[in-house]
Amino acid sequence: MAGLKFRVLLDSKDQEKVFRDILINDSDNFETFYKAIISAFNFQGDQMASFYISNDDWDKGHEISLMDLSYDDDSIDAIPSVMKSAIVKDFIQEPDQKIILVYDFLRMWIFLAELVGYEQETPTEPRVVMAMGMAPPEDSRITELEDDSVIEDMYGDEEDEDEDDLGFNDYEDGLSDDDMSNFDNYDY
Repeated sequence: MAGLKFRVLLDSKDQEKVFRDILINDSDNFETFYKAIISAFNFQGDQMASFYISNDDWDKGHEISLMDLSYDDDSIDAIPSVMKSAIVKDFIQEPDQKIILVYDFLRMWIFLAELVGYEQETPTEPRVVMAMGMAPPEDSRITELEDDSVIEDMYGDEEDEDEDDLGFNDYEDGLSDDDMSNFDNYDY
């Protein structure tokens, strides 16, 4: 048994490099690796996520998902592995193996992990051995659902003054409050 040292880079639009070097036991499963990454970047870990075995061009390969999403579907060509049962060393094909972690499929946080070393020391639990840069807050990336400009594009950015809280115009029929003042309530 040995230790695997991965450099995990948070892919972001900022020019600042944010990465963590994480040392894990080579017999750890991907769920343990996932929790170490999420913890190292101070994320909650309450979103769906998947690892993808990658090549030197960072293309997505075999998927290793957080949960079993196959639903016993025999029509799927390549059934994704599940993090809890997938051992990291079983997926190491290159001395500088690259692995992509996609976290929160709405916000699309992408972590690029590259195997950068082997250690004689066998860690009992994953640990961060080097940290560079400040990780952004997990909720700092806005989803399209949270972006008001998407809603404005769909419905226009002008609000009708006559609309109520639900967006209905009370006077589409051309009647005003004065027209309704002579309306008698009937008891049924």
